[in-house]
Amino acid sequence: MTRVLVVEDDRQLVRALKINLQARKFEVDEAGEGHTALRLAACRKPDVILLDLGLPDMDGVEVIRGVRGWSRVPILVLSARHTSEEKVRALDAGADDYVTKPFSMDELLARLRAATRRQEDPASRTGTTGITTDDFSVDLAARKVVRGDRTVRLTPTEWHLLELLIARPGHLVPQRTLLLEVWGPTYAEHTNYLRVYMAQLRRKLEADPSHPRYLITEPGMGYRFEP
Repeated sequence: MTRVLVVEDDRQLVRALKINLQARKFEVDEAGEGHTALRLAACRKPDVILLDLGLPDMDGVEVIRGVRGWSRVPILVLSARHTSEEKVRALDAGADDYVTKPFSMDELLARLRAATRRQEDPASRTGTTGITTDDFSVDLAARKVVRGDRTVRLTPTEWHLLELLIARPGHLVPQRTLLLEVWGPTYAEHTNYLRVYMAQLRRKLEADPSHPRYLITEPGMGYRFEP
C-alpha cells in the first residue's frame, strides 16, 4: 500500500485529502507543521509527500531541503502561491511537482500516480545501466550522477526525464512522449513543464546551459540526448 504524508495546516483540506486518498487505498499520515513533517518523513518513510508551503512554523521550502538531505521521496507541492518565482524556488529546492490551489482531486491523483511510477527501477525500464560523457557520468541503477569530482543531486522527475532521453541516444524523443510518460495523459499538452525541467537538468549537467552540448532541443518537436 502506498503511504502518503500530507503536510498541510488547513484542517478542512486535510480531511478532504485523507478521505479521497484512503478511498483509493492510500495509507495517509498527516502533519500540520514543518518540524512534525520532518520527523514523520524520517520515521514513517512515506512513498510520496504532499506539501503546503505556508506552514505555521517554517516555510515549506525548508521542509523540502530538509527531506532532500537524505531522501529522494517524491514531493508534490500544494500551494496558493501562483508566481513563477515561487514555483522555481520550490523546484530548485528539490520538489518534483507544483500544484496550485484550488485544484481538482482527479488532477492531484493523476500527479500522485505519476510520481509513484517514477520511483520504479530505472535500469529495468531503459535496458541500460548508464552512460559516460566527457563531462559527467550517469549510473541509472544507483541513481547517481557524477560531474567532475562531485555527485549531482537530481529530483525524481529530473531522473525520469534523463533516463528516457539516454535510453535512446541520438534519437528525438517527442514532447508528447515525455509528457505522457512522466506526468500522465492529463498533461500531454503542458510543454511548459518540459521547459522548466529541461532547464534544471541543463543547469546541473551542461558546462554552458545556454548552449547545451548533450540535452538538445528540437523546437516544436521534442528533445534529444547526444552522448
